[in-house]
Amino acid sequence: MSDRLRPESDPTLAASAAELLSALRGAPPLTHCITNSVVTGFTANVLLALGAAPAMVDIVDEAGLFAGVASGMLINLGTPTPEQRAASREAVAGATASGTPWVLDPVAIGVLPIRTALAQELVAARPTAIRGNASEILALAGQTAGGRGVDATDTTDAAADAAIALAARHGAVVAVSGPVDLITDGRRVIRLANGDELLTRVTGGGCALGAVMAAFLGAARAGGVDPLTAVASASLVYTIAAEHAAARASGPGSFAVSFLDALATIRPHDLAPAARVEERAL
Repeated sequence: MSDRLRPESDPTLAASAAELLSALRGAPPLTHCITNSVVTGFTANVLLALGAAPAMVDIVDEAGLFAGVASGMLINLGTPTPEQRAASREAVAGATASGTPWVLDPVAIGVLPIRTALAQELVAARPTAIRGNASEILALAGQTAGGRGVDATDTTDAAADAAIALAARHGAVVAVSGPVDLITDGRRVIRLANGDELLTRVTGGGCALGAVMAAFLGAARAGGVDPLTAVASASLVYTIAAEHAAARASGPGSFAVSFLDALATIRPHDLAPAARVEERAL
């Protein structure tokens, strides 16, 4: 992972992440995931390992009801079947009515018309957070036609202005995943340089991060922590755990197993010494 950012001298984010991680484990947030069929099991295992409580409720006439009782929610557009599309709309309405924080992950939008139209419809409902790679964020902002399927063809820095504009327009935190993650609420920008390339070689590495963000938003809501801090804290815990896993892994297969173990064993006081964070006001 990039070493362009030094370990942070201001430990504010690491301290907040440590507190949220402890709060999450003390009162596991019920995390409602409408996510793609490729990653459902991995996402649930990631949430369980971290200490959250996953629920994959993507059935029409149940999704909206469940969104109202969940602590946080993820809408991931990776495999948007007709049932999932209807359930997503219903769940967003339920989350909006109940104040449940939710994350939109606009997977592979741009060239593919059905998911692109749905992403534009859902982003207008003002998600709490939007997570995607640089090409997905640019496509959601209407600035490019997207990447190569789920793979980004643009850099994080190239998506910075689009992320800031999306955040300001929709009142959302926008998280752009890449070698250096960029997270903004339209007023502040946080860059995180933690993580490991092996995350990109395991199916669901990015999708599960969206669910972890939803879990942290649920924990943050209970503790009165702002969404930018919650989303950045989720990324920090997730990417430092990836570094711990990569140190023990010999390849993608062993990494996937080690990553679940690392999420289960990472401790709040592990964060500050490892964090590579840069924050600035706009």
